Amino acid sequence: MNIVDPNLHVDRESRITLGVLRGVGLGPGDPELMTLRAARQVSEAKIVAYFSKRGKPSHARAIAARFIAKDCAELPLTYPLTTEIPFDHPDYVAALAAFYEESAERLALHLSLGRDVALLCEGDPMLYGSFMHLQTRLSSRFSVEVCAGVSGMSGCFASARQPMTWGDDVLTVIPATLPREALAMRLAATDAAVVMKLGGNLGKLRLALQDAKLTERAIYVERGTMADEKIMRLTDKRDDDAPYFALVLVPGDGRRP
Repeated sequence: MNIVDPNLHVDRESRITLGVLRGVGLGPGDPELMTLRAARQVSEAKIVAYFSKRGKPSHARAIAARFIAKDCAELPLTYPLTTEIPFDHPDYVAALAAFYEESAERLALHLSLGRDVALLCEGDPMLYGSFMHLQTRLSSRFSVEVCAGVSGMSGCFASARQPMTWGDDVLTVIPATLPREALAMRLAATDAAVVMKLGGNLGKLRLALQDAKLTERAIYVERGTMADEKIMRLTDKRDDDAPYFALVLVPGDGRRP
């Protein structure tokens, strides 16, 4: 592994062509669900960046590992925290904002030298992706390209072999970080739902599903498309532990021939 020196000095007055930042969607977890374009962009990359949780290997890097060239430089971006404190706590907001600012500047060092950077992203970069926080901070200075990826929810639909929308069904994507009352309201108002961001919120979601009278339709999917995936009726799950890569499906039952 060739880790990029974070203390690299840049002569900002040099007249060189600026590099391109590429957000590369890697799909839901199974490397075989990467697109041809994603595989090519990763294999051609001279620098790859990826997010990771402190003390744990990067899941994005693990998905793309077979395509990363041996001489490719790597730029790990390690979150200072994830679910240790509530997402709306001022300390969480401040820590993540500082992290994204620092990460953007680390990428800018290389982009300013004319080096393209491929930022590896689970699922699709534009759907609840950390890539978006760097895109908004860098797009005024550098060219940004996005390689679409199969979304995590799409992978889970397929793994569960579960049709989600029929005919005129309306599908709503809901973060489980919402208050119980808001969750229940949105669940009751839609035909089909995908509930994401379950970590620390599954117990609250159970109550909201009960409020919306949808408990019996709910399907729990953990690490969908991956070798250790778990799929079950939510009523069969006996605890409220849920990792980051977990979601709940509420299939629609609308018009069909």
